[in-house]
Amino acid sequence: MSLSTHVLDAQRGLPAVRVPLRLEGSARGGWQLIAVSRTDDDGRAYHDSSAVSAPGAYRLKFDTASYFADQGVKEFFYPEVVVCFTVSDPGAKYHVPLLLSPFAYSTYRGA
Repeated sequence: MSLSTHVLDAQRGLPAVRVPLRLEGSARGGWQLIAVSRTDDDGRAYHDSSAVSAPGAYRLKFDTASYFADQGVKEFFYPEVVVCFTVSDPGAKYHVPLLLSPFAYSTYRGA
């Protein structure tokens, strides 16, 4: 299985570079940290098959407060964005894009 994300800054019209993020999996009624990363110069981050190897619930936590601070944005509404999703086929490709601005965000399952 492969898991990727692409974060775009809708206000600037550019990739959101160096956004800190955490990949977590559901375990025993709580969440377990699987990986920590940042988006690259194109706003992308990738996790290989060892990161998500079983069906279940997972989430990506985007540290948007740090990203906005790095961009000099002083006022924003969402200090973090958490996208929960279900993996039904660990052999499939999962892509979770995030379109971000200081006062809104949207996401979907990409291809």
